[in-house]
Amino acid sequence: MIYDQASYRDDSDELYEPLLVEKASKEVAVEDGPLPDDLTRDTLEMPELSEPELARHYTRLSQMNYGVENGPFPLGSCTMKYNPKYIDQVAGLDDAAVHPDRSEGSVQGVLDVMATVQDYLASIGGMDEVTLQPPAGAAGEFTGIAIARAYHRANDDERSEVIIPDSAHGTNFATAAMAGFDVVELPSGEDGRVHLEALEEAVCDDTAALMLTNPNTLGLFERDIEQIADVVHDAGGLVYYDGANLNALLGQARPGDMGFDIMHFNLHKTFAVPHGGGGPGAGPVGVVEDLAEFLPDPHARETDDGDYELYEPAQSIGKVHGYHGNWLNSLRGFAYIARLGGDGLADTSEKAVLNANYLATQVDLEIPYGPFHHEFVASAGDLDAADFAKRMLDYGVHPPTTKWPELVPEALMTEPTETESIETLDALATAFDNVLAEDEATLASAPNRTTAGHIDQASAARNPRLSWHALEDGEE
Repeated sequence: MIYDQASYRDDSDELYEPLLVEKASKEVAVEDGPLPDDLTRDTLEMPELSEPELARHYTRLSQMNYGVENGPFPLGSCTMKYNPKYIDQVAGLDDAAVHPDRSEGSVQGVLDVMATVQDYLASIGGMDEVTLQPPAGAAGEFTGIAIARAYHRANDDERSEVIIPDSAHGTNFATAAMAGFDVVELPSGEDGRVHLEALEEAVCDDTAALMLTNPNTLGLFERDIEQIADVVHDAGGLVYYDGANLNALLGQARPGDMGFDIMHFNLHKTFAVPHGGGGPGAGPVGVVEDLAEFLPDPHARETDDGDYELYEPAQSIGKVHGYHGNWLNSLRGFAYIARLGGDGLADTSEKAVLNANYLATQVDLEIPYGPFHHEFVASAGDLDAADFAKRMLDYGVHPPTTKWPELVPEALMTEPTETESIETLDALATAFDNVLAEDEATLASAPNRTTAGHIDQASAARNPRLSWHALEDGEE
């Protein structure tokens, strides 16, 4: 079969785009180096293709994938909204390509932007200080809990427990455990929110913090949030805000005003920085004034004479990422916030909430909880949610998050975001309802119109094949 310059379908009828070296290559001599002979080779097979061939190769690869530029991406809790091109244009400016080892005096513009982003986020979240260092949301969580640990230790108070609702992000549990805390899982009430009596029973002198998302993972706003914060504070603990769902609150409410002491922001969720693909992301962390001295080092600030500097807070937890964090993502977040302004951010959250509630009214699935904000969790009922989701790919739309939170059986967690039109929402609703009307056998074999067919994701995750040729040759 001829496949040197094009994709083809193999015996399993799956699309296959050959590696560059499989299309055309030449043997290149390798110069001698300082490494031992048993660690080197004399020649190397290198691709040898023309520019059109390269362009077509990567274009085909992009067409074999699904992304937010192909269609809607209603992945619940992750806020996979469209990323406007202008923020990449700003990050691509020549003046933004600044080496992190340059002196402070030569990068005053960079430090100005960093300090401005810190101020923007502090104002949005109701925090007093913000660090831009954490490179992702999970890293932001770990930074925040490390700050809580440092705060308690500074007060000669060794606390050992972190309380986390059963509907929380899995990273919350992992974060608390990695920071050395015992996890106390908090059961939800019948309405899907924090059960106040259960919280009152859970807090004790060992409570270091409560980690909470608001709205929570069911899209429900914690109406008792002030009482929740009071219960934790009365026990001497801190209240941590997981910023995954901040897209629902922009310009409407601030975690700091609700009683949260620490929070992380997701620039790659809430503020339209590109998301996924392993990063780099950005998970800045905000704190109230009493915790500011524990922020990571370095921290940007404006001096009394109007210049900008990096400094180490008095009781800093140290570094959590190289240099100043993912600077270009901080710049992207700056561009997004500055262009929208306060009114634009408020409009963003209003449309996100409107779109979620509209879509929920258009699908025939059971939605056991409500009213909700930026996302909702429907149930696939007697159908397997994973098979349901795979079949949605055949209708040209990305599926929602599945099987979680476990409060909803066969959960389909859906967040359309503010960037989708009513026509797109109607198409999404049609896809949901079409799949719901199909039989289990059809769902079990799906997808059938995508590059790859039906995949057992559990087996793929547990037994990854990291070499293309291992797949072909059956090698380990």
